[in-house]
Amino acid sequence: MSSSAIIAEDSAVFCADIGGSFIKFGVSRRVGDVEETTKVPTPTASWADVVTTMQSLITHYGAGLPPHTPLALSTAGLISSQTGELLSVNIPAFTGRPLAAALSAALNRPVSAANDADCFVLAEAHAGEAQGCTVVAGIILGTGVGGGLVINGQLVRGQGGVTGEWGHGAITRTELALNGKTYPIPRLSCPCGQIGCLDTLGGARGMERLHRHFHQRDRSSMEIVDGWLNQQPDSTLTVNAWLQLVAEPLALLVNILGPSKIVAGGGLASSAPLIAALDKQARAGVLHRYDQPLVTPGKFLTQGGLVGASVLARMV
Repeated sequence: MSSSAIIAEDSAVFCADIGGSFIKFGVSRRVGDVEETTKVPTPTASWADVVTTMQSLITHYGAGLPPHTPLALSTAGLISSQTGELLSVNIPAFTGRPLAAALSAALNRPVSAANDADCFVLAEAHAGEAQGCTVVAGIILGTGVGGGLVINGQLVRGQGGVTGEWGHGAITRTELALNGKTYPIPRLSCPCGQIGCLDTLGGARGMERLHRHFHQRDRSSMEIVDGWLNQQPDSTLTVNAWLQLVAEPLALLVNILGPSKIVAGGGLASSAPLIAALDKQARAGVLHRYDQPLVTPGKFLTQGGLVGASVLARMV
């Protein structure tokens, strides 16, 4: 973190959501409210181009704002809470660099930064579906599986930037019982270096891998979910397997953290019936009995990074 003072809630801040392909940029004038101004390609290879791009955005959209208006970033990759260094698999210009401190020095303004999953759960805890909840877990069901944790409104930053990463660890089953039959389940190599991580089967690409494993043909995750909703037998088998595989580690997460609410983001969270089915299956495996839904789709499925950055800027 490179911000040196608490930012007033009604002060303007710049917000950027940096992905491997595009940077979304906006201005926030109060917590949880961001005017998205533009989207530009991410200069992934060159740090000098990153600085030039951010300075150009600030200059263009910052007319009338104080010269040291803070900038808050939501970014792909893990950010070390000890050093501020970032491990980014798809933005080489960021890798190993203390992102917030380096940009703060280059842009001559306070800069803060957090992982995109952390920003999503911050957004939901402060202005979304989990507003007012004591313990909020965010789960990302996108290309892969990610997560973050907010307790009493504060982002929990673990050693090395790892918190709520429930998609990793050798935790997937080797077989499932479905419709009275036993099906073998593959344990796949994960980019993190381990074998059998939920990340390989629990996200959108994972659902597609499961479908290919069961039926020897390719369908997109949304086609599979649509087929499940329409009671197609092949998609129903795939989704039922996916629900079991994802619900078990999710129930473990609940038993360890005791969240008041789990808010789901990522592409699969756009299907409310799928998340409702996951909620039902996960709640069946937890110690505490929740009378209301525990797992719900987030409010900020497309703008979580920017909204979370608007919160982050005012917390540091």
